[in-house]
This record gives sequence, C-alpha cells and structure tokens, in this order.
Amino acid sequence: MQEWFNWRSWKDRVLKRYRGFESHPFRQGLFNKNSLLKTMKLTLSILPEKLGICHLAKNNPIPDWVKNLSFCSITRTADELSITCPQEKIPGGIMAEKDWRAFKIQGPLGFSLTGIVASLSKPLAEAEISIFYISTYETDYLLVEEKNLDKAKKALSELCEIKE
Repeated sequence: MQEWFNWRSWKDRVLKRYRGFESHPFRQGLFNKNSLLKTMKLTLSILPEKLGICHLAKNNPIPDWVKNLSFCSITRTADELSITCPQEKIPGGIMAEKDWRAFKIQGPLGFSLTGIVASLSKPLAEAEISIFYISTYETDYLLVEEKNLDKAKKALSELCEIKE
C-alpha cells in the first residue's frame, strides 16, 4: 500500500525551509528570545500635528468631517466608534481627548514581527508615560500626550532613531 503522505519528505522540506529562514540576518530577530529591537533599530518619525481621540456612540455613522484627512484612524466595536484625527478637525460637541502626538514607526512592518509594541512601551511605562497605540496594515503609530513628548523622545532614543 502506497502512503499518500510522505512524512519524512515533508519534515525534511520544513526543516530546510526553517534553517534558511533562520539564517537570514533580518529574520534572526524573529527567533530571538530577547527582543526584535536587539537585532534591528527602529526608526520613528514624529507627526507634526496634534491629534485628538474621539469617542462616539456605537451606532453613529462615520461622520463626514473625517473624510480627506491627512491622518485618521477609525475603529468601530460593539461598544463604541473611536476616531483619531488632527484635533483642529474635530467639531465642537464631540467627546475627545486632545493634545496627543504620534510617533510613526517606519515600516512596512510585517504581521509576523513580534515584540515591537512591548519593546516600545516598556521604556515609556518605566518613565510613567501613558500610550495609545494604532496599527495599520503597513505601519504602527505610538501616541503620547504632548506634555510627555520630550520625555518620550528621551526614553525611546536609546532604542530607536528619532526623526523630527
């Protein structure tokens, strides 16, 4: 009887592929128990505008004022509609936390990369700086309150190159 699946052949192919993957210098960080940032220094750029984080009711339609913005993140959950955008575009009467600044983590960052949020948030937590994190398909944004921007730059500068 002929086996329909050759386990040994499959295992050899997987091990060969894994060895090739592991030997690639960029990818070694993915298998490193420590941090991705130990093998790769991230570049952060600071967005020029102040951002606001808006809270709307879960059943609100997406408002027209968020269209055609240079930066806008819209998240709808079963509990709320959250919009992050330049604060000067937020109309009166909208519940919002204002005066946030964003570090853009230069990408693209693959979905398989691990440890980025932890590596960035740890020094900020140690400096007692609150963060708000946004991930998109190609990159991530780390937001801090503007009053903590200089303190955050100092905390992150040991791990990252920061462009203003």
